[in-house]
Amino acid sequence: MARSRSYWGWGYEDKFPRDDARKAIAARLGAVFGAEPALRPPPSLEAVKLAEPRYTPPVELRNLGSTDKYERALHTYGRGYRDLVRGFAGDFAAAPDWVFHPTEEQHLTALFRFCEAESIALVPYGGGTSVVSGTELVARGRFRGTACVDLSRMDKVLEVDALSRAARIQAGATGPLIADQLNAHGLSLRHYPQSFEHSTLGGWIATRAGGHYATLYTHIDDFVESVRMVTPAGVFETRRLPASGAGPSPERFVLGSEGAFGIVTEAWIRVQPRPRWRASGSVHFARFEDGVTAARLLAQSGLHPSNCRLLDPGEAMLHQVARDGTTVLLLAFESADHPVEPWMERALSIANDLGGDGEEPKYTTDVVYSAPPRASTIPQPPPSTGRPPPIHDSDDASAWKSAFLEAPYLQSALVSLGVVCDTFETACTWDRFPALHDAVTKAVTAAMKEACGGGMITCRFTHVYPDGPAPYYTFVAPGKAGAEIEQWTKIKTAATDALIANGGTVTHHHAVGRLHRAWWEKERSPLFEEALSAAKSRLDPSGILNPGCLLPERP
Repeated sequence: MARSRSYWGWGYEDKFPRDDARKAIAARLGAVFGAEPALRPPPSLEAVKLAEPRYTPPVELRNLGSTDKYERALHTYGRGYRDLVRGFAGDFAAAPDWVFHPTEEQHLTALFRFCEAESIALVPYGGGTSVVSGTELVARGRFRGTACVDLSRMDKVLEVDALSRAARIQAGATGPLIADQLNAHGLSLRHYPQSFEHSTLGGWIATRAGGHYATLYTHIDDFVESVRMVTPAGVFETRRLPASGAGPSPERFVLGSEGAFGIVTEAWIRVQPRPRWRASGSVHFARFEDGVTAARLLAQSGLHPSNCRLLDPGEAMLHQVARDGTTVLLLAFESADHPVEPWMERALSIANDLGGDGEEPKYTTDVVYSAPPRASTIPQPPPSTGRPPPIHDSDDASAWKSAFLEAPYLQSALVSLGVVCDTFETACTWDRFPALHDAVTKAVTAAMKEACGGGMITCRFTHVYPDGPAPYYTFVAPGKAGAEIEQWTKIKTAATDALIANGGTVTHHHAVGRLHRAWWEKERSPLFEEALSAAKSRLDPSGILNPGCLLPERP
């Protein structure tokens, strides 16, 4: 029997923590905040009230659509903090009128024509994991309704070019489905965002998602060979090429477009042989600053570790990696071609020279994999495990990975306890990081004290580059019943203002959406916005696609 997605919270309904688990979480929070939050009962779909659909599509589209309460509620929000709070409270005022599940591009073209003629706003929906209001839209002004487009029925790996190591994949395929279908060829995409279990290839491309690698191949950008996007003006498709110097890259125009110009339907993606040799280890530092230096030297070393994540003492404690007040650097290497011991040994040497205390690394080697004959069509995959292939990590890395994958479920549990909790991330150059980190920490701490009476903020590096890190912050603070979104807004505003003022980007991999747009307007050139708006006018003349996301809503 298929598992049901939670219509309001993260992931699967059956993974929402039981009352005894939530009580244990509340007890730990009470020890930190001085007062234990009270348990509130999970919401009931039966109690949710939705407005009646405001339009009726033609019969050929009705056969692709649904007005079922569960479907409409599920497709109302992403899974950011505000989304979870409103969903838990039963507030689905932004629910789409209809949810459509096309199975081919012609269905999208028919939807475009209908929405243009009837003034319906069309919102693309990948895996519903957006944390920046990328899928939420309240129809207003010239729009008399909303339609949500879910590509989950377009989820196949259509072709594999084993010689060039590329695969043609439909945009509705989730991480596990892609992994299962590529496994038949001994190949892997090796792109594992935290949302891997539920997010889709189209969503990764539209939001420029960050993934598995902490260095080198950090974004989905690095894997896109060519892309196909259907727009109201026609099909936008790029050529398969390893590289090109012919003008601005057309793929880059689609990457990060967030459904504002068209809907990505498929892409040729660079894939890799599944790794045989792996190594993992960790290093503890007494000072956070020494860990930062070690991460920088490793990013600039040319070793290209697959994992190079730095956890400050609060982050290490929060995820039960270390409780001794140390900063922890998690390291990993992998290869399908050669053993990786020399790379790990050199990385540990760099870290140890800075006073780090490293645990004994773990090395594993998989059996030789014999790929089946090359084929252009992939057989149906076996049932998905919903997880990346197993990796035998060091003890610290294993604890971190487990906590990392469960973190979104924990946030849903914290919301049910009335806790204000969220993450935000950025990227900056190494020379700017000390000032940015100090300013962000002070700004968020002050905002939590003013809005919530206190709280904690932690930091980790999710990715590192030769010229700078991608710091990722988590904040947790006590909430006030009914005022949680107002409290969160004060903290989020203080954090993002500090990022922009101190040389950081508004987002490294969470996308712009509607949430970050006001700050992205400060980051980007006004002329660039005009150029994007002109492109949208050409590709989406009626302005029906995801209005207000990425670009200001057209009057």
